[in-house]
Amino acid sequence: MSTRYQDSPFLSSEAFEALCEFVQDRLEHGSEVAFADFEAELREKVSALESDLLRQQLQRYDVEAESVEIEGMRFRRKHRSKERYCGLAGEFEVERWVYVPQGGGRSVCPMELKAGIVEGFFTPRAARVAAQAVAGTTPKEARELFVELGGMCPSTSTLDRLPKRLSERWEERREEFESELREQETVPHEAAALLVSIDGVHVPMRDGGRAEKRADKEKRPQGPAGFREVGCGAVALLDDSGDRLQTVRYARKPEKNKATLKSQVEDELESIVKVRPDLKVVALADGARENWEYFGALAQRQGVSVIEAVDFFHVCERLKQALDAYYGEQSAESKSHFEQLKVLLEETENGDDRVIRALAARRDRSSGWRRKTIEAQLKYFRRYRDKMPYKRLRDQNLPIGSGVVEAACKTLVSARLKRSGMAWRLCGLQAIATLRSLIQSERWSAGWELLAAEYRSEVRTPARVA
Repeated sequence: MSTRYQDSPFLSSEAFEALCEFVQDRLEHGSEVAFADFEAELREKVSALESDLLRQQLQRYDVEAESVEIEGMRFRRKHRSKERYCGLAGEFEVERWVYVPQGGGRSVCPMELKAGIVEGFFTPRAARVAAQAVAGTTPKEARELFVELGGMCPSTSTLDRLPKRLSERWEERREEFESELREQETVPHEAAALLVSIDGVHVPMRDGGRAEKRADKEKRPQGPAGFREVGCGAVALLDDSGDRLQTVRYARKPEKNKATLKSQVEDELESIVKVRPDLKVVALADGARENWEYFGALAQRQGVSVIEAVDFFHVCERLKQALDAYYGEQSAESKSHFEQLKVLLEETENGDDRVIRALAARRDRSSGWRRKTIEAQLKYFRRYRDKMPYKRLRDQNLPIGSGVVEAACKTLVSARLKRSGMAWRLCGLQAIATLRSLIQSERWSAGWELLAAEYRSEVRTPARVA
């Protein structure tokens, strides 16, 4: 071994000696030990060494001075104490100095601020991994996975608190952070169109007990008591074949008129159109009137031409309801006529007019509840006939369905927030939604850097102590 390392505290650590003894023993008696046991014990020894190295390195960030200056404030040295921290390999203990403001107030640890310790416990890397874990599964299941992997295994309550604290930091500077993320990205040169879509999904809540009332009768019925609508939005860039190149997804806690969500979607659109005003802009959503009022105002504010289209598959649901009322649900006649009219709607010029005439004829030959059902769907088609340019969209390889935002509703929200037995408070819901939005928008790495920087501060040692 090189003499360069002979006096290193790393070589004299108990963890290093334990690892060396373990390796030497297994070299001599390796065949007598089950391989699975060897793997588990090796992981334990290496993790202990990793934690010891982290402890030594973190200790080097400690500051010992009569006073320090942090963000323009003077702090005086108070006392030295031990604290436990969590790295990827597990927990370790460090003795460090604590300081208090000269005028009184909450104490700070310069070592933690210099190293970027997250929430006074996690190393930056451990916090990132833990946050990503609870974004994908429950704190209990995340802990169980960490136990299986070996290394860090923070408590369930600690894992539950972490995303909420991170979300609080994010929300304080959300608009600034989202702007920075957009500035870091480029619009692919092969982009030919921009798709904008919004929707919502009902989630069980602990606070805000009942679902919002629907001002628009054409929107889906309100959810059951105890559920509220989480807004989902998506902005996607498409190439000239209609394939998605980039997708940004957002999810926001229940809010009147989805105000925050709509501002996020508009900011995304504005940043893209500013760079590529040549892109075709398509707005897709269900038949809620509030959506189309928003898209209309959006087009005016941004000075862009927007092709508006009601989601084709929502329209087909309406068509099927009318035909089932006339011919009988699941009847062969209903299925046959549905396929015919569906093709007309999608593939022919003025397909909406032909479908409206077909439904009107069936309404006139009906009575009672059948007539009322067909009339209701007929009103829907007439109201949104100018938002059914499906052949025009198909001819330009543009989407006719809001699948991109439906996917956000399912994968971004429902898959994590609507598991059996779950009920959410607003802060916890938004915390998970924010993390998952960053991950699914491929902004996790850049977004984490912005968050992690919130836990770091420059610590200056004044030349003279006042």
